[in-house]
Amino acid sequence: MEAWEFGSAVRRWRDRVAPDAVGLSSGGRRRAAGLRREELAALAGISVDYLTRLEQGRATAPSEQVVEALARALRLADAERDQLFQLAGRAAPGAGLVPARVPPSVQRLLDRFTGIPVIVYDAAWNVVVANAPYDALMGPTAALRGNERNGVWRNVLGPPSRARQTADEHDAQVRALTADLRATMARYPHDDRLRRLVAELRAESATFDALWQTVTDAAPTELSRRKIIDHPTVGPIEVDCDTLVVAQDDLRIMVYTADPGSADAERLELAIVLGTQSLV
Repeated sequence: MEAWEFGSAVRRWRDRVAPDAVGLSSGGRRRAAGLRREELAALAGISVDYLTRLEQGRATAPSEQVVEALARALRLADAERDQLFQLAGRAAPGAGLVPARVPPSVQRLLDRFTGIPVIVYDAAWNVVVANAPYDALMGPTAALRGNERNGVWRNVLGPPSRARQTADEHDAQVRALTADLRATMARYPHDDRLRRLVAELRAESATFDALWQTVTDAAPTELSRRKIIDHPTVGPIEVDCDTLVVAQDDLRIMVYTADPGSADAERLELAIVLGTQSLV
């Protein structure tokens, strides 16, 4: 397909998405009823410049991750999502691969977490989508590239996150994530992206390699629920981190909340306000 056909489809679908359908204000002056280009770019986690080039047919061969992100942000039905992949010259991910699809029913649930930090991972712990409050609390996910977008990789090889951990807590988390990744590999043995991730982790980390050979069962209960987030502006914030599993779509939704009326709740709200203002 020609690049302009992909861009034309994105523009057409962008024009039909009502701002309030994706949690945005529909107030103010708008030349059209749909999303502005910068709004779609923010929802998809890509730059406005790249989206502009895609829509104008000046950028070709968008990655599967970009196509999936656009399909999700545009709230495309399954048939439309498949069409968008086809227009990008790619086959839509099918059976046997780790799904990264956020179906409309789950998206409606995510849209209701207004003002609450939420991040969604696939079964291999790759970031699927994170909302603005999450980025305000934990740091911008849009800046993550390649394996940096994988939660197992970041815990094993990446720099420390804003979540405070003791050495024992960190070891327990890595063990739990490794076990869960083994379970995912058993469900999706032919997913090349997952196989590459595991091979690279084993090559780069002797600790992960040893765990990979010894862990036998997934242990999601070892993932710490109570966390202290060292926020660079407002200081430490104690939060609960609950992981909700969408079994049918094999997604993990992590939700961060603080006790209502507490000082931590106030600091969390301040961090979100300051962070989302800086993201505008």
